Amino acid sequence: MTTPLLELSGLTKAYPGVVANSEVSFDIARGEVHALLGENGAGKSTLVKTIYGLVQPDAGHMRLDGKSFAPAEPRAARAAGVAMVFQHFSLFDAMSVAENVALGMENPPALNRLARQIREVSHSYGLPLDPDRIVGDLSAGERQRVEIVRCLLQEPRLLIMDEPTSVLTPQEVDILFETLRKLREEGVSILYISHKLEEIRTICDRATILRHGKVVGKCDPKTTAARDMAEQMVGATLATPSRSLGNTGEVVLELTGLSAPAPRAFGTALKDIDLTLRAGEVLGIGGVAGNGQDELAMALSGEMPVAQGMIRMKGREIGRDGVTARRCMGLLCAPEERMGHAAAPDMSLTENALLTAGPREDLVRHGFLRWGRAKSFAEKVIERFDVRTPGPGTAARALSGGNLQKFVIGREIMQRPEVLVVNQPTWGVDAAAAATIRQALLDLAEAGAAVIVISQDLDELMEISDRFAALNGGALSAPRPAEGLGIDEIGMMLGGAHDMTPAHGEG
Repeated sequence: MTTPLLELSGLTKAYPGVVANSEVSFDIARGEVHALLGENGAGKSTLVKTIYGLVQPDAGHMRLDGKSFAPAEPRAARAAGVAMVFQHFSLFDAMSVAENVALGMENPPALNRLARQIREVSHSYGLPLDPDRIVGDLSAGERQRVEIVRCLLQEPRLLIMDEPTSVLTPQEVDILFETLRKLREEGVSILYISHKLEEIRTICDRATILRHGKVVGKCDPKTTAARDMAEQMVGATLATPSRSLGNTGEVVLELTGLSAPAPRAFGTALKDIDLTLRAGEVLGIGGVAGNGQDELAMALSGEMPVAQGMIRMKGREIGRDGVTARRCMGLLCAPEERMGHAAAPDMSLTENALLTAGPREDLVRHGFLRWGRAKSFAEKVIERFDVRTPGPGTAARALSGGNLQKFVIGREIMQRPEVLVVNQPTWGVDAAAAATIRQALLDLAEAGAAVIVISQDLDELMEISDRFAALNGGALSAPRPAEGLGIDEIGMMLGGAHDMTPAHGEG
């Protein structure tokens, strides 16, 4: 048999209070797309960081191409032929594509020579890039191309990809998969991490499943149902989100001619947005990253002033009200960026609960903080949303991304909002956690709240939305009933064909 490209044997890594990886063993063949699956906190990040030289294991060993492999730092891993595309882009908006690529190279050539290489490599792999463009002007999909091309210029033997399709349109996903197939044909091995299990079934040859830091299963994704893989990941039967269909109630939120300039360089201006939202309704808003999602959420939350137009809640104009006043009225928002925007990294979960729940949960009285109530509220969020943490005194930065996401969304839902705006509610969370969050949003709507879900996950939006609208370049299409909406129609709406949708009857 041919020697595997990478062999992991008994890898173990422990941190205070938790074993992240416990005797993990598997191999990756040459020219294989190998999926690494697991729920949040299963140990995937620690494992790939070990392969890439960011983490040193406590026990076990690795072999690359039949030889001992123990990179002390990422530079050593790259020199051995291991490259990694991270979930979060590490690019500078104000610099060109070529300048960003050069920053990720040990000994970059002159910029004009590098620009030629970028053009050649990007076109040969179906990911065309203009090396002279400023990164801040690129779409999310184009930014990912920069990260991938930067890796391909290293001529890797193993490419690690962490949630590579989280910011891509369906068309961009197809392009990426064509690139991965070409790399596979050239003998490059790919370690692929994603919570999108249908994608795993489409592109991956084998899968290794982690749970609580241990390998609990291996399978052929092409012959294994997505639900079966998800249930192996969590070790339990998954519930499908559902709610009883009821009539929507009165109009609770109205936007009329809402416009606002971009709040920062490379941001997106909002353009003449009209919207009506009723109690008990879930409105899904889709769009490729960078088309005004953050700006719309901030305009609704009160974080960003609007230049013109009106925002009414229950008939009252609230456009000039700040965040706290809107929260007191019952308009709550959970932003996309969980670390730094939704949560203060160095503050405890109790303190983070206090930051947004103070007015509605009576956590501040006569200017004094009620720490006992704040801790109790944080504990309730942790229990209901199964946040894996030692306790409410834990700092936000100590949680995995998925567990912090559960806390952030749960914190807002448990304040019983009348209008809830959530941006990317299940970004980076596992199948079980995503189902929990989606069910909580549906339960909230069933209880009479109006919910706006902004997401790049079209499957998610079609699963929970009553109506669907698309953001493109800061303009919002007229909402349409989600039931029966085809992928072609959705694609046209995402592409900006707003005039295809009749404006009447949206409320």
